[in-house]
Amino acid sequence: QVQLVESGGGWVQSGGSLRLSCAASGTTFSSGTMGWYRQAPGKQRELVATIAWDGSTGIEDFVKGRFTISRDDAKYTVYLQMNSLKPEDTAVYYCNWVTWNAIYWGQGTQVTVSS
Repeated sequence: QVQLVESGGGWVQSGGSLRLSCAASGTTFSSGTMGWYRQAPGKQRELVATIAWDGSTGIEDFVKGRFTISRDDAKYTVYLQMNSLKPEDTAVYYCNWVTWNAIYWGQGTQVTVSS
């Protein structure tokens, strides 16, 4: 079955960078859309960025210019490069994969940005 495993989270000071990875197994994700979401304590989960099967990307305004989403199909992995991190970026980051008939989620990885 499909599994998504995030990694790369951690603690970083304000202004620092992290790169999150989402490794997929049980699929080649040659279709559908991969996405990164985040959920801060006491807040709803929100979309951060997406990348479709054709490589087209979408970045939410609140991270535009700081975050970049990319994928390596040979490694079945999607990345979220996060630069110029701010304390308000602190959250659990989740990747997901949406196909025509299913939605899959990873377990999440914690990102903590200190001021």
